[in-house]
Amino acid sequence: MLSIDLTSRVPIYEQIYQKIVMLILNGTLAENDQLPSVRSLAKSTGVNPNTVAKAYQELERNGVIYSVPGRGSFISAQNYDKFRKKVLADFDSAVNEAFDKGLSPDDLKARIDSLHLSYRKDDRS
Repeated sequence: MLSIDLTSRVPIYEQIYQKIVMLILNGTLAENDQLPSVRSLAKSTGVNPNTVAKAYQELERNGVIYSVPGRGSFISAQNYDKFRKKVLADFDSAVNEAFDKGLSPDDLKARIDSLHLSYRKDDRS
């Protein structure tokens, strides 16, 4: 379901969080779809179950997923306009910070292209 970059500077729980959000935004995951169990996702990605649990807790805290005791975690009903606006606001904030740190538009475009290529590879896995 997900591939994790263990060499990335982005914490693993954030990578899991971001990838699940991406899967929702691109329509791969829909309302009420069940996520893999913490143990199952930890095993398939090769990360500690506590790391997956932290990602799931953040997703639930932000209303992206909900948990049913004894059954698992599921994708919440999304207000996609609100969800999309939040993702884009986070993106805008990151871009502004990158500009403040001296990165150029070309640097950011190259990074987006690289991430998109990586994302497309993940889709084929």
